[in-house]
Amino acid sequence: MMTLDDLDLGHLMGWVGRTETARDIVTPGLIDRFRATFGQWLFDTGPDAPLGLHWCLAPPAVPRDQLGPDGHPARGGFLPPVPFENRMWAGGAVRFHAPLAAGDAVTRRSRIAAIVPKQGSSGPLVFVSVEHGIHVGDQARIEERQDIVYRPAQSLSRSPALMQQTDNPAAFVGDPVTLFRYSALTFNGHRIHYDHPYVTEEEGYSGLVVHGPLQATLLMNAAAVHAGTPAISFDYRGVSPLIAGQPVLIRQRDGRVWLEKPDRTITFHGRFDTL
Repeated sequence: MMTLDDLDLGHLMGWVGRTETARDIVTPGLIDRFRATFGQWLFDTGPDAPLGLHWCLAPPAVPRDQLGPDGHPARGGFLPPVPFENRMWAGGAVRFHAPLAAGDAVTRRSRIAAIVPKQGSSGPLVFVSVEHGIHVGDQARIEERQDIVYRPAQSLSRSPALMQQTDNPAAFVGDPVTLFRYSALTFNGHRIHYDHPYVTEEEGYSGLVVHGPLQATLLMNAAAVHAGTPAISFDYRGVSPLIAGQPVLIRQRDGRVWLEKPDRTITFHGRFDTL
């Protein structure tokens, strides 16, 4: 397994400060498909776009021959060429200044803000923080930071996924169809979300993995419900993998929200406040 000493950190640090600009248009069809995917879990924004829809805008349109073995775009473009095989969305922070709406022409300006190597309990990690500003015309609608973590390939678990049961109708269950729909909405080819042989045999998970931003979308909408407004700041972090078919409950207390399995394992958590 590779270690931090194997990294050319000087080369990777050359990516700090790199920028990228992308554009897209919020369409009524995208809003409809997003709402059909999340349904009851969304805060009622009326005619405006639901919270979390901005993650479906302007995804990288990379040709098939420019993808890596995990289904993501090959390393070394806008994102640094971290040589660790596995990549996950670890967390971030987002501020919703004003809503998006159908017909908005959106510009997203992105910047590599930091690259931080760390020695974790399970091995070496590299965190890449990316700052995004989403504008409509000259108005800032959304500001955010995304934290991406890279780690060497390793076996996390070879045991079958434990399908915990609950009869609570308030539980969310990310089934394979929901995962497929969200991958399609975000043009996300990461194979851990749909390729069962790959995710279990190559990356060592016990089943298909529920997307980090999908879980964050559940929590930010729950936060808006509790705040009574979509104008919120929301910090979030992934804690442990959520496997397709495992139910989670959305919990809330004192400005905190989290997803909790029946055995009380937390998969994602966040903090929120009104702007």
